[in-house]
Amino acid sequence: MGEGPAADAPLARPGAILFMCGMNAVRSPMAEVIAKRLLRPDIYIQSAGVRAAGEVDPFVDVVLQEIGLSLPKHQPRTLDELEDDYFDVIVTLSPEAHHQALELTRSQAVEVVYWPTFDPTGEIGPREQVLDAYRSVRDDLWRRIEARFARPNVQSPQSI
Repeated sequence: MGEGPAADAPLARPGAILFMCGMNAVRSPMAEVIAKRLLRPDIYIQSAGVRAAGEVDPFVDVVLQEIGLSLPKHQPRTLDELEDDYFDVIVTLSPEAHHQALELTRSQAVEVVYWPTFDPTGEIGPREQVLDAYRSVRDDLWRRIEARFARPNVQSPQSI
């Protein structure tokens, strides 16, 4: 479900999208901010993690600021902490999140899409090497969100 070439094909515009990963501290909040930039303001966009996390990883804000975005007061949250729990599409960014989303939506008409996304928190090396790993995740998420959901005429991170 949600895998293969059709998984990234543009579909009818969803009204609500949830991005999910393990702890809502790196990949899913990054996807949420990018989607809010790329998509129409009338689309409800949130992110959540399977498990609780302490804080957003500071490297996330660094690489988002490079393209003019930021995480204003984002606190990592779990699915249980979301105010609204109905979404047309759930985009999962880790195997754990994908499994959880499939379990939760078993009896619902919700599309669950799996975008395997590298976790840059394991990158070891000089600061610039670590930042490059986060940039790679940022740029990959931008491309995927743009290809799947975005309106035309929005600049990619490379052109900002």
